[in-house]
Amino acid sequence: MLILVAAIWGGSYTATKIATQQLPVLELMVLRFGLTFLLLLPALRPLLHVNGRAALQVGCGLGVNLFAILLCETYGVSLTTASNAAFLISLCVAITPFCEWWLLGKKPSAQIMSAAALSVVGAFMLAYKSVGGLGLAWGDALMLLAAFLRGIMVCLTRRFGLRHPLPALTLTAIQMGVMTLGSLVLLLLVQGWQFHALPTQASFWSAMAFLVLLCTLFAFFAQNFAAARSSPSRVALLMGSEPLFGALIAALVMGDALGLLGWAGGALIVLSAAWVSLAPR
Repeated sequence: MLILVAAIWGGSYTATKIATQQLPVLELMVLRFGLTFLLLLPALRPLLHVNGRAALQVGCGLGVNLFAILLCETYGVSLTTASNAAFLISLCVAITPFCEWWLLGKKPSAQIMSAAALSVVGAFMLAYKSVGGLGLAWGDALMLLAAFLRGIMVCLTRRFGLRHPLPALTLTAIQMGVMTLGSLVLLLLVQGWQFHALPTQASFWSAMAFLVLLCTLFAFFAQNFAAARSSPSRVALLMGSEPLFGALIAALVMGDALGLLGWAGGALIVLSAAWVSLAPR
């Protein structure tokens, strides 16, 4: 399930790039998360049968973290190249074991650290053709911040999942509500009530359908489901194949060339994910 999410999120860079070329970032976020929240409204029903206040606190806390991640990622993708974004966000693979050590008190094993290092090397090889352009650009800095916040996110989901078990779909619905509200408030603060007309191009709505139904609705449900049942480092490593899928989709849709070094890097990423997923528990 997590590898499928990695494949879907790999395509999110191309879809986001297409969408942000036709609608400003904050308006896109309001539309994306608002539509997802409406689809998930029926999933809030379990709150009537559990400790609703505690569940809302957990969901809202995770929602704020997730809002920060997606805000950084959406702006970051719009300000840097798709290959740079895919490489930089994959650094969460190396960051998460240290976040797990910090937040959960679990020291990463030698296998986890080795697989994380292998995944980062593979991501670097995959994006090497454009790494020469990396610097202190805003887009690159935002993607680095998003990678750090992703590491914190999977650790917090694991911690709260153990203390306050909630259906993964209910947790996702609460998060989407928080993200919709946060995006709307930020949008009103930045530009008031002046909204752009919604694009009419098929490319925009195709990208929006992909972002809402797969990248948001299914992917966050799957991540919440898995993060509450597996270690954060394992989750991050399985998600580490995301830049490989991102490069493949960019090559098919945008015409980017991978090259021999890129294919070798992608193989290392897949190898590191398989190494962890097939190891004894």
